[in-house]
Amino acid sequence: MSIDLEIAQAAVLKPIGDIAASVGLTPEDIIPFGHDKAKIPVKVLKAGEDRGQGKLILVTAMSPTPAGEGKTTTSIGLADGLNQLAQVDSWDVPAGTVPATLALREPSLGPVFGMKGGAAGGGHAQILPMEDINLHFTGDFNAIALANNLAAAVLDNHMHQGNTLDIDPRRVEIRRVVDLNDRALRNIAIGMGGITGGIPREDHFDIVVASEVMAVFCLAADLADLKERLSRIVVARTRANLPVTVGDLGVAGAMAALLKNAIDPNLVQSIEGTPAFVHGGPFANIAHGCNSVLATRAALAHGIYAVTEAGFGADLGAEKFLDIKCRQAGLWPSAAVVVATVRALKYHGGVAKADLETEDLDAMRAGLPNLLRHLENLGGVYGLPTVVSINRFPSDTDAEVAALIAELAERGITACEATHWANGGAGALDLARAVVAAIEQTESASASEDEGLKPGEPRFAYDLDEKLEDKITAVARRIYGAGEVVFPKRVAKKLALFAADGFAGLPVCIAKTQYSFSTDASLLGAPTGHTLEVRDVRLAAGAGFVVAVCGDIMTMPGLSKQPAALSIDVDEQGQITGLF
Repeated sequence: MSIDLEIAQAAVLKPIGDIAASVGLTPEDIIPFGHDKAKIPVKVLKAGEDRGQGKLILVTAMSPTPAGEGKTTTSIGLADGLNQLAQVDSWDVPAGTVPATLALREPSLGPVFGMKGGAAGGGHAQILPMEDINLHFTGDFNAIALANNLAAAVLDNHMHQGNTLDIDPRRVEIRRVVDLNDRALRNIAIGMGGITGGIPREDHFDIVVASEVMAVFCLAADLADLKERLSRIVVARTRANLPVTVGDLGVAGAMAALLKNAIDPNLVQSIEGTPAFVHGGPFANIAHGCNSVLATRAALAHGIYAVTEAGFGADLGAEKFLDIKCRQAGLWPSAAVVVATVRALKYHGGVAKADLETEDLDAMRAGLPNLLRHLENLGGVYGLPTVVSINRFPSDTDAEVAALIAELAERGITACEATHWANGGAGALDLARAVVAAIEQTESASASEDEGLKPGEPRFAYDLDEKLEDKITAVARRIYGAGEVVFPKRVAKKLALFAADGFAGLPVCIAKTQYSFSTDASLLGAPTGHTLEVRDVRLAAGAGFVVAVCGDIMTMPGLSKQPAALSIDVDEQGQITGLF
């Protein structure tokens, strides 16, 4: 059994009603899922919108490595640390509010059974019940898959039953989905059963978290907005190359009915009892990579500080969080935290994974440009006050940690060693103090500014009135450090079609490898001048962005030779082992 699972199963959870009560919710306000999980109806959240708004803290990271950086663990540890800091410093906390809440994504079963494992944190910084959260949870992803696949089934049935919309079978845009890594489903043939088996055509599967329905689910403001966004999803094109939507098929209402309960955010708790709103979960390398807007707003309404995270590194998750989610939802972080590890710096400095536990200050310094690029993007492009959290691992030496803090201090960057994995919130007290100080300093600077763009005001990597090609180019050059951006003729033609159909004003969502600023996963550090080739573009009209697929990124991952599923088991008493 993994140590994370051992710690999770040894923890004593508070009844979910007590967690709800800590943020001013009554038993009538929640829909319990057993003793330790609940859903908060959207109508309850809407009724509380006039509550005081908390301050949003975005947790992101340097470019991820196979060693793992612990971004979710840090998010949970920071929230627990803020709640402990409130006790230590005797904060004045309004009734029905807590010092800090969490807004996190739900894990996908693909990584859980694949290589990455779960996404409920680790050590003494976890959200619970870890097993349920990492497996079926409250069934949200199943509902999303069913809604997506209903649209796909109705589309194929429409073509079979006469095709009055004149849909071109070669121009079907929607893909069926499943929440597992299954490379055999990437490219398939359907309708092969003869005259009663439907229209034969090539089809494809994506993983659930890459679907537009997932993106719509996470960006919707309420059930009415969800239904409207679903209706705008372009599922296919006609033989005249005109878009066909879910609304044209007449199935938006049925899809919304399947999602009626799923759209309500889930409430759970950390090991230390911090309320956590866990909802939605698109991947940041192939989608926008953030938990739902509803969960974020719920966390902001019930905490002085709301800690959230964006997927993978700041070049992917944070960029999309800011340029897509925050822009659409009218949100903006008060501060950002970049998670860094000594191991990741050494990896970006050229050390093999097998040798990362050996002290190497030179390699750590050699990998520093990767971290600095992320910090420059957050501060220089988006104007966010940023603190570095050094997530300490047992193999890190005191000399390495001290050298890293000193290197960053010379550049005017605040960095804190954090030991929340081992010590829970107590291990993140220094980090919590540093984040609060950064927010207060920015607020003070903003109050003293008389004109111009004040600190703390939203800034974006591009303007929406730019051409779609120019928006993609802006992200590639300003965030990735790319030189040339290549749009093959076929891609340029599709972008022109999107613009002609009225979608030129949408933001862009770049799908690429998470392991590098470039599209080459082996190109570590902070490369510059590399070429970004846009292999394909997809319209996500319901979600409200255009996806640019770059490099070899897959929207349906495959399993490794030794997937995590081979280690997961359950005994006769229902005790699960092997999750991490």
